[in-house]
Amino acid sequence: MPNNPFLPISRKDMDELGIEQLDFVYVCGDAYVDHPAFGHAIISRVLESLGYTVGIIAQPDWSSTHDFMRLGAPRLAFLVSAGNIDSMVNHYTVNKKRRSDDLYSPGGKSGHRPDRATIVYCNRIREAFPGAQIIIGGIEASLRRFAHYDYWDNKVRRSILLDSRADCLTYGMGEKIIAQLADSLSSGIPAADTDIDGCCYIRKNTDFLTDYIEIPSYEEVRDDKRKYALATKLEFDNQDSVTAKTLVQKHGDRYLVVNPPMVPLEESELDEVYELGYALTYHPIYKPLGGVPAIDEVKFSITHNRGCFGECNFCALTFHQGRAVRSRSVDSVVREAHRLASLPDFKGYIHDIGGPTANFTHASCQKQLAKGTCSARRCLYPTPCKNLSADHAKYLRMLRAVRAIPGIKKVFIRSGIRYDYLLADKSDAFLRELCEHHVSGQLRVAPEHISDRVLALMGKSPIKVYDKFCARFDAASKRAGKEQYAVPYLMSSHPGSTLEDAIELALYTKRHRINPKQVQDFYPTPFTVSTCMYYTGINPLDMTKVYVPRGEEKLMQRALLQYSDPANHNLVIKALKKAHREDLIGFGPDCLVRPRLLKDEKKTTSNTKHRKEIKNELSDFRRKKSVTKGKGRPQPKGGAAKAKRR
Repeated sequence: MPNNPFLPISRKDMDELGIEQLDFVYVCGDAYVDHPAFGHAIISRVLESLGYTVGIIAQPDWSSTHDFMRLGAPRLAFLVSAGNIDSMVNHYTVNKKRRSDDLYSPGGKSGHRPDRATIVYCNRIREAFPGAQIIIGGIEASLRRFAHYDYWDNKVRRSILLDSRADCLTYGMGEKIIAQLADSLSSGIPAADTDIDGCCYIRKNTDFLTDYIEIPSYEEVRDDKRKYALATKLEFDNQDSVTAKTLVQKHGDRYLVVNPPMVPLEESELDEVYELGYALTYHPIYKPLGGVPAIDEVKFSITHNRGCFGECNFCALTFHQGRAVRSRSVDSVVREAHRLASLPDFKGYIHDIGGPTANFTHASCQKQLAKGTCSARRCLYPTPCKNLSADHAKYLRMLRAVRAIPGIKKVFIRSGIRYDYLLADKSDAFLRELCEHHVSGQLRVAPEHISDRVLALMGKSPIKVYDKFCARFDAASKRAGKEQYAVPYLMSSHPGSTLEDAIELALYTKRHRINPKQVQDFYPTPFTVSTCMYYTGINPLDMTKVYVPRGEEKLMQRALLQYSDPANHNLVIKALKKAHREDLIGFGPDCLVRPRLLKDEKKTTSNTKHRKEIKNELSDFRRKKSVTKGKGRPQPKGGAAKAKRR
């Protein structure tokens, strides 16, 4: 056996391993990184642990079939994924401008995968091996399993299962699904004939089904936005493995059948998955090309949980990992930390022990374990459910155990924490230890907005909850003798956000001396509740109308969040004038921007007069400032303090 910790990527590797034909060939849009933060690594290692042979074709040249034939035809099936990110999100900004970088590719350079990679790869495989079985999965396939609005085409597209011509689509977290599929294929059952949970397939009729819900067809959701919203609601209500029904959506004369979600992995199963024989780095073929940058953030991080009962409407987690939270054992996390600490390039810092939401370690309540997640009640919104089990005890044991490992200097928490869940915990132990041990100067949290109406459409807690958290975080940091700041993630132009809401958000950041360097302009990614709102102007959860900012107003809302950036000056002034908030243009303490002539204004007599007025106002402002000098509120020191919450 060769001394190679990676799975075969060439015929030479297969020969060295004595493999004449692989059981599975995994075709992926990401570079080959053998680390559990990468879906292709997890699925291939799970199959390997079950005794199947797997080869990897990473980022093949899609201009011909040559690369797809590199490992020959697999005995059972091709597995196809676009990678860790939807290929269109990977390639384009929210303004649909082509990105020049790709952290999941060699040297961080884009151009190594096609648009709509899953479809392109499958069609090339069909050309090379017409009779091969193809199973698609990963985030791109998972979130495009139904007929869906596509932001880049600005239209409703069919299920990706039809466009890819694959035999079967797996959605969600795929370890149990792929294990059952592999056994099914081995016993001679075709992938297209599967009836495994977490799978989607095409049928000519529904006569074989007994308990299912037929949602509006592709043609209906394509032509009628209200039907699209109704379909989204039915899809949303059937995402729990305990309560979900099989969903059927007609496409022309065929039926897309979507089985209920697969039950999530339990603690011992998660432990096994994350402790498989990963190389924990990228394949050495990428070293001369500059490596694969995506490994940098996760190499010394530990994933301990899955699922999220936070249910933000703009997040795809509800439709992918689901609301049922599961986490690894403390012992498993400690074993991984020991392994990381033994690596030659480890510097003593664990960058994160987290996941989708770092401080979730168990199901939201005991009822959820037996009866599934509630369809008519959310766990945290608008207020924490009375049945919520807000308890950080297991997470604290995990953090304390890793902190105690020799050679580990610091353990950070960089993935998101839910501050509303933290506040619901009657004990302050987690907040205290968070401030004492796990913050690197700044703690990033995600209030997203300050308008309670917009926050309601996001599925987020009211802003007073964030304010309360910041007060407690500041106090706990002060008691710990640390200068630390809560730095908010903020989002512009979410459905429901008006120009007036964006102005109030800008004023909030000014009052609290928040200077956001990075903000998220709402991105209508496939298959989220918020994307449905964006496309239809309807909230699918209650079928009410929603205002949707578009075009230049979307740009204005983004500019208002960074009103102090000179590049945004003219757009901010234009937004303020459109909202009739000229009172915020000037030199006073509440003003967002100083007056300035727009570049496209002509030099007329009135503008000359305007310039004189600006000059006089500036002189008055400077005179008043010199009189009150030294009486203002002291400014925080240091770069981090510029982003201080209060």
